Amino acid sequence: MNPLSKTGATIVVFALLSYTVAVVAEQRRRRIAPHVLAFLTVGVLLDVTATVFMILGSSKGAFTLHGALGYSSLAAMIVDTVLVWRLATSAGPNATVPRWLHLYTRAAYLWWVAAFITGGLLVAMR
Repeated sequence: MNPLSKTGATIVVFALLSYTVAVVAEQRRRRIAPHVLAFLTVGVLLDVTATVFMILGSSKGAFTLHGALGYSSLAAMIVDTVLVWRLATSAGPNATVPRWLHLYTRAAYLWWVAAFITGGLLVAMR
């Protein structure tokens, strides 16, 4: 595997850990605690960084089926992070998460995990 792709693959594992901490905390408490904001934000930054490394290291270019799955899941997590930040900004720290956002967070995270798993499977099948 290309060194840039390896770096991207390593970084995306840390994005998974960060997203998981944030989403599990939000799903259990239904509140936007400061650590939820922090872990979501770090997850997005790591995910964007990993995506750039994987694009640069890819021999197939930026536009593939897995790329589309990855970009759409990254976009879903960015939207989730923006919505969570807007809620925290307007309602204050430890704001209660409305049901629609609670469900959106879960769906976006599951979509992101599906993209993560398919990426791993694609690498394993080479």
